[in-house]
Order: sequence, then structure tokens, then C-alpha cells
Amino acid sequence: MPFALYLLGLAVFAQGTSEFMLSGLVSDIARDLDVSIPSAGHLASAFAVGMVVGAPLMALLSRRFSRRRALLAFLVTFLLVHVVGALTTSFALLLVTRVVGALANAGFLAVALVTATSMVEPDAKGRATSALLGGVTVACVAGVPAGAVLGEVWGWRSAFWAVALLSVPAVLAIARAVPAGAAGAPDAAGPSALSELRALRGPRLLSTLLLGALVNGATFCTFTYLAPLVTEVTGLGPGWVPVVLALFGIGSFAGVTVGGRVADVRPVPLLVLGSLALLGGWVLLAVTAASPVAVLVLVLVQGTLSFGVGSTLISQALYAATAAPTLAGGFATAAFNVGGALGPWCGGLAISAGLGYRSPLWTSALLVATALTIGATALRLSRRMRPAATAAQARADSPA
Repeated sequence: MPFALYLLGLAVFAQGTSEFMLSGLVSDIARDLDVSIPSAGHLASAFAVGMVVGAPLMALLSRRFSRRRALLAFLVTFLLVHVVGALTTSFALLLVTRVVGALANAGFLAVALVTATSMVEPDAKGRATSALLGGVTVACVAGVPAGAVLGEVWGWRSAFWAVALLSVPAVLAIARAVPAGAAGAPDAAGPSALSELRALRGPRLLSTLLLGALVNGATFCTFTYLAPLVTEVTGLGPGWVPVVLALFGIGSFAGVTVGGRVADVRPVPLLVLGSLALLGGWVLLAVTAASPVAVLVLVLVQGTLSFGVGSTLISQALYAATAAPTLAGGFATAAFNVGGALGPWCGGLAISAGLGYRSPLWTSALLVATALTIGATALRLSRRMRPAATAAQARADSPA
């Protein structure tokens, strides 16, 4: 893999840390800025909405610039809004910085996905995607706990300063290492924005994005509520929560690493077997959630399966959208963030309905089961349509 890919991963690490670190900072922010904890929680919602809306919009905007220039513009914007966030005493302004930061993050990730896959061989999109998304998983393992520690020791503003400082070397490295020629804006011979949008309506791509949203929804449905599961159901003390979160993060890193190596050569077996194992794992975890040993083992396993399947779906979306080289990453980013917002919401509904802290696990299983049903239906339909398409092509090619 080109070294520039890992530099893009460094930026993704900083952005992933920013996205997830609020879970450990909300109480301090609410107290310091004199707002309620639910109001402070809107900072996370604002970021999620910015990611969903911003990914396709920023991808469209980035068509006017070379990819290196777009990456630098998004990353510098991301850096600056964290400086503003660290300095402000206004909750309203902090909320605005989260929205702008999410737009910049979404734009960066959308362009980075396309840039990463353009820097490798056409049949290596899975490995390139896993190298990039490794930054998100490392953020789960190290960045988010480190942000919580910084917030505890020096206050929530120090976590914002840390994200800004992490972005500085990434800016310098991208300016030097990402080839300008490898990432030019579409030339006259390239597809127009309208033709790319038409290409994004393909059934294979749409079904892949839907499956990705469901699998990612299942992942974050459980991840969001791991802390109360560990303390209220498993019976472990609060000190075990960072351990469990770290295990999930370690599994996620293993998942994108292994998934990236398999996704380019055997994607369908990985997706089918991985999804079936993922479904079984959520059910097993729900049944054995009172056992500390089972929870510690299965959290690691489920983190691996979730990100192995999820990263493979991202790479398959990019394979399915070769006719939309500048917009594919944006729509893949948006779909997966839809899942990231949908999953916690569904899990919260289940808990609010009085179903207990195991209910997000059952909800995750239901989301994966839905993905398997849709995937099987789409595969069956594509196999039925293939002979008809082949016959139609043969008739078109035959002499009159």
C-alpha cells in the first residue's frame, strides 16, 4: 500500500476521535457552558446529521478542485473549527463548529475513499479501504479513551486542542505525499456530475449501500449502549467499561485488516459467512450477557465481524460505482453514517420501551437479519435477471 494511504489514515484517526469522544465529555461541557446534559448531547446529533448531509454535498463541491486541494481544504477547516471550539464560551457557537466540523469530516472521508482506491490497482479497493478505515478503528481503541482521560485531567477543551494538534502533521503530510496528478478534478473527458448521479442509481450499488447502513446500524446500536450493558446486566464495575470498549476497538481493527485482505478476492463468501456469524454472535451475546467471560470474548469477536463485514461493503460500493469516481465515496460515507445514527436511535427506543439493556443486542440481531434477507433477495433477483440480460445483449449483437 502507498505510504500516502497511511497518512490519510492519520487524518481519519483524528476525525474519528473527534466524532466519538463526546461520549466522555458531555457532562463536562454541559457544566462548563451552563446547559443541560440533553442539550449538550445535541452536539453528537449535530455531528451525525452533518456527516449524513455533508458527504454527498461535499463530494459534489470537491469536483471543482484537485483531490489534494480538496483534502487539504477539508482538513484545514476541520482543524480550525476545533480551535474555535476549544476557545469558545458559547454553546451555540460550539454547536455550529460541530456541524461545520462534520461537513469537513464528511467531505474529507468522501474524497479520501476515492483517492485511496485511485492510488492502488483496480482490484485492490478492499485493501485500500481497510487501510483508510483503520484510522477509525484506532480512534475507537486509543483516541476516544485518550480524549476521555484528557477531559478528566485538563477539561473538555484539552480534547479539542488534541484533535487540532493531531490534524497538523496530517495536513503537512498530505500536502507533500498525496500526488497532485493522482487526484485531479475531472477533466473534460471525465463523467459529468449528472452522469455520476445517474450511475449511483444502479441496483447493485443501492442494495450495497442499504446493506451497509443496516450492518453499521447494528454495530453502533450495541456499541452505544455497551456501558450500561456491562454494568447493569453483566455486573462488572465501571472500571471495566474502558476495557470492554477497547476490546471492541481491537476487534474492529482486526476486522478491517483481515477484511481488507479478503474483500478483493472472495467478497461474497466473506459477506455471507461473516453476516451469518454476526447474526449468531449478537443473539449469543444477548443470551449470555450476564456472563463476564462470554461478554469479554464476544465483544472482541463482534467488533471483528462488524468491521470486517462493514468495510467489505464499503469497498463493494466503490466497486459498484466505478462510473461515479468522484461521488461514490460521498454516498458510501452518507449511507454508513445513516446506519450510525439509526442504530443508536433504535436501541434507545427499545430501552425506553422497558425492554432492558439486552434489547439493543436483539435490535442489532434484527438489523443484521434484515440485511441478510435483503441481500439474499437482491442476489436471487440478479441471478434471475442475468440470463435475460445476456439474451437481450445477444439479440442486439446479432446481425439484422
